[in-house]
Amino acid sequence: MFRTFMGPVEDTGHEVFLRPETAQGIFVNFQNVLNSSRKKLPFGIGQIGKAFRNEITPGNFTFRTREFEQMEVEFFVKPGTDEEWLQSWVEERFNWYVSYGIRRDNLRLRRHDPDELAHYAKDTYDIEYRFPWGWGELEGIADRTDFDLQRHAEASGEDLTYFDEEDRERYLPYVIEPSGGVDRATLAFWLDSYDEEPDGETVRVVSHLHRKLAPVTVAVLPLSRNARLAPTARNVHNLLRRHFSTQFDDAQSVGRRYRRQDEIGTPYCVTVDFDTLDDHQVTIRDRDTMNQVRVSIAELVYILQDKVEHGW
Repeated sequence: MFRTFMGPVEDTGHEVFLRPETAQGIFVNFQNVLNSSRKKLPFGIGQIGKAFRNEITPGNFTFRTREFEQMEVEFFVKPGTDEEWLQSWVEERFNWYVSYGIRRDNLRLRRHDPDELAHYAKDTYDIEYRFPWGWGELEGIADRTDFDLQRHAEASGEDLTYFDEEDRERYLPYVIEPSGGVDRATLAFWLDSYDEEPDGETVRVVSHLHRKLAPVTVAVLPLSRNARLAPTARNVHNLLRRHFSTQFDDAQSVGRRYRRQDEIGTPYCVTVDFDTLDDHQVTIRDRDTMNQVRVSIAELVYILQDKVEHGW
């Protein structure tokens, strides 16, 4: 763990450690969430936040770093149902990566051997991705039993048990924990989407990011930098930016601008041309197929929302 000091004095009385995981904040607040939300088991508490580990050998770009972003869910269940819920979460989390575009043959599940299980875990699965340097963990799904709640209850003296009104019994919930690295997932999505397509004497670089993950969803491209086109193109951009992550680009030829958007993964480009001034229609270009369709500006937002939701 990273050691530092609270305040200006560097002595053991002011010594603190940066958190190596985000999970414990959830366990500490379990009873608060339970009382304020009036939830019944099973239920989960999710969060995303910074964690810090004093890695000896950080490397492979953002795969292994000393400061990173974690996304975690602590899912509280009745003891005895934990194994079933573990399998459910393993399937759910694996399919989540697939649903956002990672190819199945670049993913695998690895179950921990008994001698490599963490001290808190009854069972653990890793979702691994085939990185250029080999297989690496994206996310772990662990059955933590009641280990954490038990330790917090012992240390604090607080009663962290849950009363099951249906079964009329009180118990410490077991916990299923999906815990993934946001940075690693982002890296995997970029790597899996990257493609180089021969295009005559050049190469078309395309990031086939899932349309809901792309940093820019829609780019607005006037056919040329022209005083007559500019006001209409800006109006179209202002219309779309209320609903999507957008970018306006009028520098260089429209072909080069298409290439730029392909490379950063923009799924849709909207082109404003001179015909737009008369017929109030624009052209939508799809990144993956390069197909184009001409649509009315009045229907543009609805059509793009449908394509973002369901694809081309």
